[in-house]
Amino acid sequence: MSGLKKFLTILLVLVSFICVGCGRGRASKQESTRQVKIISTIAQIADLVSEIGGDRVQSLVLVRGELNPHVYELVKGDDEKIQQADLVFYNGLGLEHGASVSAMISSHPHALAIGDSIQTLHPEKILWKGNTQDPHIWMDISLWKEAVYPIAEAIAIADPEGAPLYRERAKALKEKMEAVDAHIFDSMQKIAPEKRYLVTSHDAFRYFARRYLAVAGEQDWEPRFQAPEGLAPDAQLNPADLQRIMDHLHRYQIVMLFPESNVSRDSIRKLLDAGKKMGLKLKICNDALHGDSFRGHYLDAMQHNAGSILQALQNEGNS
Repeated sequence: MSGLKKFLTILLVLVSFICVGCGRGRASKQESTRQVKIISTIAQIADLVSEIGGDRVQSLVLVRGELNPHVYELVKGDDEKIQQADLVFYNGLGLEHGASVSAMISSHPHALAIGDSIQTLHPEKILWKGNTQDPHIWMDISLWKEAVYPIAEAIAIADPEGAPLYRERAKALKEKMEAVDAHIFDSMQKIAPEKRYLVTSHDAFRYFARRYLAVAGEQDWEPRFQAPEGLAPDAQLNPADLQRIMDHLHRYQIVMLFPESNVSRDSIRKLLDAGKKMGLKLKICNDALHGDSFRGHYLDAMQHNAGSILQALQNEGNS
């Protein structure tokens, strides 16, 4: 998308939100106090919406539980939820590429791509793999916090009466996220640099590795993370992928392998089996990490990931 086209798209979205707000300003008191209906494609967004909106919003999530957002397709009732929503928030950056989801999002008049908003603010911080954008921006809390104010402003335009509350709650949430980000960063520094390597099922943790595992002063952080599967997990591990990861494990003397909660462990088990044949004493971490999905709250999931990685890498030499 060209710079001019992107600017016009954002401008049109904002104008449409303003029109909605103006219309609601003329509504009855009963209508003005109703909850703003918001549906988010993933829990990582819905959790922020709930924190910002409080009781003034009805926050729903489309891709629930441990389902895969990369390939999710609409099920019965989803289209109605989206059509009835005042606002639709989605990640963008190529995450939601299921055909039915993409079509429904593109047809909604008040849909906002959170990832695209962050990319507009910080284009240099968006990671690419080849010609494909990496959509897993929530794995870096210092980057994901930049979603807070765009979400708050969009809700404020839809519900002007609640604007002061949304902005106050957004400020508190951003400060909370900054504190958790600093805590995770400090905890990862406790891991010796020679052990600070992460291998998971698929490429969901590159932003995490860049932010939390990179060693100060090193020119290339990329070796700090590798995965046998690509940006969208498909459990298809060809011999070249297997050999690439085995070479990486051997080169950096990596012992621990990390499964993900919503991804098949087949590729991780194949690495373990191949490692045995090569004489590598590989282990699979008991705690699955939360990559594309989680249950509960976003910041809790991120702290779970950090705690599991810290414990596993510090104790990987123990039997």
